[in-house]
Amino acid sequence: MTFNMCRAAGMTSGVAWLALSACTPAQLQSRSASYAIIDTLSASSGAHPSDFAGSLGSDVVTMVKHTVDGQIVSQPTMVEDMGRVSMHLALADPGTVAQPATPSAANTVTFTRYHVAYLRADGRNVAGLDVPFGFDGGLTFSVTGTTSVATTFVLVRAQAKQEPPLRLLQGGGGAQTISTITQVTFYGGDQAGRAVAVTGTINIHFSDWADPD
Repeated sequence: MTFNMCRAAGMTSGVAWLALSACTPAQLQSRSASYAIIDTLSASSGAHPSDFAGSLGSDVVTMVKHTVDGQIVSQPTMVEDMGRVSMHLALADPGTVAQPATPSAANTVTFTRYHVAYLRADGRNVAGLDVPFGFDGGLTFSVTGTTSVATTFVLVRAQAKQEPPLRLLQGGGGAQTISTITQVTFYGGDQAGRAVAVTGTINIHFSDWADPD
C-alpha cells in the first residue's frame, strides 16, 4: 500500500475501511512523502562515555579522582549519560520492484528536538517518585537518502540524579536499582515543513554502580 493509495482510501466511501486496514498509523497520520527508520538506539554511561551499548547501566553518582595539594581525592559527581541514534530515510511511496523510488534532497528530514520518557514495566510511573522526570531537548541533524546518519544526545540529565527517585539510590539508600523502558521520540519535518516523528526505546538500569578505577 503506497502513501498515495493510503490517503486516497481515506477519502473514499463504502469499502474504504478495507484499504485503510493495510495502512500503518504512521502513513495515515503523516503527510510527508518520506519517513525516518531508526537503525540503532544505544547509550553510554557518563562514567564510560565512549562505550555505547544497546542498554544502559546509569550510575547515579560517580566518584571522580582529583589531585588537591598533591593528594589524590575522590569527589562525588553527577555526570550526564549520552544516547546515540542512527537512522535513515524511506519513502511512503516506494515505487515498484522494477522502478524503486529513492529519497532525493527534497525528501530530507531535519530533526530539531526530542522527548525522553521513562517508564517502568510494573506500571509505577509517577515522575519524581517512581521514575525520573521526562524532558524535552533540542538537537539539529538532517537525514537524507538511504545512508544512515548518527548523532548523539543527552539521555539522562545530571539534574535527574540530583532529584528523587535517583538521588535516593546514592549510597545504596532506598531501593537498590530502578529499571526503566525509556522512550525517545525525535521530532522534525521535511523540506516542505510537513511534520515527521520517530520513536525508539532502550532499557536503562539506574543504580549506584561501582566506579571506574
